Amino acid sequence: MNMFAILVGLGPLIGWGLFPTISSKIGGKPTNQIFGATVGTLIFAIILMLINGTQIPTGSALFFGIVSGAAWSFGQIMSFKAFEFIGSSKTMPITTAFQLIVTSLWGAFALGNWPGVSHKVVGIIALIVIIAGATMTTYSETSTKKSSSNLKKAVIILAIGVIGYWGYSAAPQAVSNMNGMEAFLPQAIGMVLVAVIYSLFNIKKENIFKDPISYKQIISGFFFAFAAFTYLISAQPDMNGLATGFVLSQTSVVVATLTGIYMLGQKKTKKEMLITIIGLILIILAASVTVLL
Repeated sequence: MNMFAILVGLGPLIGWGLFPTISSKIGGKPTNQIFGATVGTLIFAIILMLINGTQIPTGSALFFGIVSGAAWSFGQIMSFKAFEFIGSSKTMPITTAFQLIVTSLWGAFALGNWPGVSHKVVGIIALIVIIAGATMTTYSETSTKKSSSNLKKAVIILAIGVIGYWGYSAAPQAVSNMNGMEAFLPQAIGMVLVAVIYSLFNIKKENIFKDPISYKQIISGFFFAFAAFTYLISAQPDMNGLATGFVLSQTSVVVATLTGIYMLGQKKTKKEMLITIIGLILIILAASVTVLL
């Protein structure tokens, strides 16, 4: 086992794990959060390109890279909106589960990643386990009408937002000759474009371009970019490969959930905490099964 590869593969554990918590800690509205996060990602991508000497792709590669980033921004805006209803500690397991389900089904039925009936049966069972695990993380001993209503709203928002996360992963696959490193800067450009357009649509309500919080959110963007960068390296065949790299990246949901609970005061009772941890374990285990089929 290559320990260096494993350490690189755990980069998303830090980046994607802390990204929602740091973004929530800095504060602001979804417009502040998405603008700052995407600008931070773009800055990181430009610096990386200059250091690494990566060429900016052209033609269809550039187009689908931008589409990929734009799709991510849409998905992330919806996640930020869900934070307002149920907090990041409950949002992250749900959105992770949705992403795993949609990505797995896309890979299985559109890309043929689950060959044969037995693979599909095992895969579908794994997805059911993922749903069960995500449901467990939302368990509350003292559920009220308001909390139940907020949870339903958040789930609907995240179900719509997962379309964006799917596009983030699927768009680059439309170009066979573009690797992840080349896609990184175009993706960042697409992210910023959508963030700016979204902010301009809301400028009558709030001018986030003059709000200091928007620029503080650039810090959260650095964490997202670090995760995306280390995942690109981890997924390379000479490192961890796509399957193992993907599973390692999904451990970020554990950090995102636990830091949301302990750092943001999204408290749970002992029973709620136990059920949440079991749910997280089920999500990770089932994710491992889906990528190994």
